[in-house]
Amino acid sequence: MINTIIFDLGAVLIDWNPHYMYRTLFDKEEDMLHFLANITTSDWNEEQDAGRSLQEGTELLVKRFPEHEANIRAFYGRWNEMLGDAFDDTVAILKKLKESGKYKIYALTNWSAETFPVALERFEFLRWFDGIVVSGTEKMRKPAPEFYHLLLTRYHVKADEALFIDDNLRNVLAAEQVGIKSIHYQSAEQLAQELSSLNIF
Repeated sequence: MINTIIFDLGAVLIDWNPHYMYRTLFDKEEDMLHFLANITTSDWNEEQDAGRSLQEGTELLVKRFPEHEANIRAFYGRWNEMLGDAFDDTVAILKKLKESGKYKIYALTNWSAETFPVALERFEFLRWFDGIVVSGTEKMRKPAPEFYHLLLTRYHVKADEALFIDDNLRNVLAAEQVGIKSIHYQSAEQLAQELSSLNIF
């Protein structure tokens, strides 16, 4: 019996993409893609999501790649420009679930504690959650099992009564290892269909 639904935020409810900002800095798409794949990598960004300060992360990269200093500093200096709009179709699903009154709704997000306030200010629907657990604040992140257990413990949620939704298969598999039934999010339409098949939506 599912009584709790846990959402990821980025790429599920909120559009975040470094391409939006870096396309204004690079003339060639291939140069931008090379920079993002080899300098400001996902692994590097996830360390900030796990609690490393933006300044420390930035200075570390500048020291390693001084020839890219301006573009490295732009990552967090112009981070707001990477934050896109909400995915309205998924937000509509969230709204319907919330208004049903049947479920506790939480968010478990890999997000820097320093940039998350920008999203809180921009997206009113973030106030609909019964609780949000932010990796940068907790100094741990998905897919670490401890991060899932933290949410379960803090909000007195039983793993076998929860459903987790995330676009990253790595994070979905980790949640399932913890005993949380999960949906690998690919689109709002697919999510609605899967929720319907579980008699949730």
